[in-house]
Amino acid sequence: MIRMALVPMKALFEDAMKRKYTVGAYNIFNLDTMVAVLQAAEKEESPVILQLSMGSRKYQPYFSTFVQCVRMYAEAVTVPVGINHDHCKTVENAKEAVDYGIPSVMFDGSHLPFDENVRLTREVVRYAHSHDAWVEAELGRMAGFEDEVFGESTQFTDPQMAARFIAETGCDSLAVSVGTSHGGVLEDHPLPLHFEVLDAIRRAVPEGYPLVLHGAASVPEDLVAAINAQGAQVRQMRNCTEEDISRAAAYGVVKANMDVDNHLCYSAMIRRKQREILEKYDPRMYLKPAREAFEEEVRHKMKEVSRSSGKNWLKTEGRAL
Repeated sequence: MIRMALVPMKALFEDAMKRKYTVGAYNIFNLDTMVAVLQAAEKEESPVILQLSMGSRKYQPYFSTFVQCVRMYAEAVTVPVGINHDHCKTVENAKEAVDYGIPSVMFDGSHLPFDENVRLTREVVRYAHSHDAWVEAELGRMAGFEDEVFGESTQFTDPQMAARFIAETGCDSLAVSVGTSHGGVLEDHPLPLHFEVLDAIRRAVPEGYPLVLHGAASVPEDLVAAINAQGAQVRQMRNCTEEDISRAAAYGVVKANMDVDNHLCYSAMIRRKQREILEKYDPRMYLKPAREAFEEEVRHKMKEVSRSSGKNWLKTEGRAL
C-alpha cells in the first residue's frame, strides 16, 4: 500500500524540533521548479516544504488547478512534504488560499500596529482552523525586497510581545525578525543573526513552539558572480550566512524560507545555455539544465544549511512506501 507523502505541518515540525534541524521552504512557480525541489528532497531523503506566494498566483493563470497539481506531485514522492502559502497580506488572500486547498497559510500582518495584527491574525486562524489548515503569522519587521514583499527597515521581534501575540491569536507558528532580510540588503559584509534575541524569544514562547525564519537565503558572492558572468547586472546584496542559518535550529527554528539563491542558480543557467546553444530552438535544452541547477542548490541547502538530509521519518519510523 502506498503511503501519501503530503503531511501536516505539525508532523513536519515535531520531528524537526525533536532532532534539531530545520525544514527548508522553497518558493515554486511552475512544474519545473516544483520538480526540482521534490527531486532534491528524494535524493537527500529530506522533509521539505513547497511554498507558493502571491507572485506565483499572478504568474499562474489557473492557480487553483496548479495547487491541485502541487498536491498530486507531493503525494507521489517518498519523503514528507508540506505545502504553504507565503505572505498573504490580507485576510481575504489567506482565506482564498485555504479555499484553494492549501493546507498551511502565512498571514503577514507585520506591517500593522500590534493590536490590528492580532485582530486580523485571529480572524485568519478561526477560518483556517475551521478548515483544518495551519496558520503561520509574523511579528517584527524585516528590511529588503523579495517576490511581492518589501520592508524599508528592520524591527526585531520583542520576546514578550511574541508570547502575548501567540496567546491572543492562536497562530500555530511564528515568523520572527532576528537579523535576516528579504532578498538581502546593500551592505559590504554579511548580516549578523542575533542569537541573543532568538534565544530570548524561544524562552518567552511556549515550550516546543515552532519558530520560522524568513529571508534565509544567504546570497553568496559566487552565485551573484555566476549570473553576472552571463551578462546579468545583479547587485551584490548581503544577508545572514549559511552557518548562522544552520545554527538557528538549536533555538527552536523549524522552518526556514530559502528562495533567492535557488533563483540565482536557475536564471544563471538559462542565460548560460542560451549563450552556448545558438543553432537550436528547443527550450528544453536550457530549461532542463536550469531545473537541475535549481535542484543542486536545494540539495546543498538540505545538506549544509537546514541539515535535513537523511531525516526522512516516513522511513525511519517504519512507514516506508
